Amino acid sequence: MSYQKRTALTLAAAVAGSVVLMAAPVAHADVVDVDYQCQTPIGPKGAVSPIDIKAVKSGGDYKLTMTFEKGVSSSPVELGKGAMNPSALIKLGGADEGTVKVSGPANPAAIPANTPIKISDLTGTYTPKKTGKVTFTAGVLTIKALGTTTTCTPRNNPKPSLELDVQASGGAGGAQSASGSGELPRTGPLDSAVALGTLGGTVLLSGVAGVLWLTRRGARSVS
Repeated sequence: MSYQKRTALTLAAAVAGSVVLMAAPVAHADVVDVDYQCQTPIGPKGAVSPIDIKAVKSGGDYKLTMTFEKGVSSSPVELGKGAMNPSALIKLGGADEGTVKVSGPANPAAIPANTPIKISDLTGTYTPKKTGKVTFTAGVLTIKALGTTTTCTPRNNPKPSLELDVQASGGAGGAQSASGSGELPRTGPLDSAVALGTLGGTVLLSGVAGVLWLTRRGARSVS
């Protein structure tokens, strides 16, 4: 087999491998049912809400968004527009530990009496302190309204809603994003070819064009 043909096959394998690498997920998310037990000014109340936690990379940090798909607790009186302010804690597990506080805007419309309180999306910022797989689990929810505070605690030991592969902030290469961006270490010709393939579709197309050019050149040399 000619040198040109061997080179063409090597590049083709590298390009194919890079496609797999780019498609490999580094985040895993689930919608988890959380059974909240709420201590309200008029006594205990409970409700189950599916919770979704998402993360978007921003520099070395992640912006977390916690979404409640159903309302929790209720009020014996109507809560006027802007009367209710929610916040919550997201528990970290795995490689990192502690909590991240997330909060959201006040209710945009009045909430009728004895109606489940719909919580707006809560957001906050997570800065990785450790490297590895980190889990994010719904923690205590706090609702402040009309001068009172309602505390809702998960009582069903919910499983994590999100898992991320992260790198400690300030470490080499920065935190790994949920989109899988980043360049592989270059230790040799083959590794360099794979790293180039991960840079995006433009480089992949260029790699394919190079393979075709080398193949055509090899065919002319044989003849």
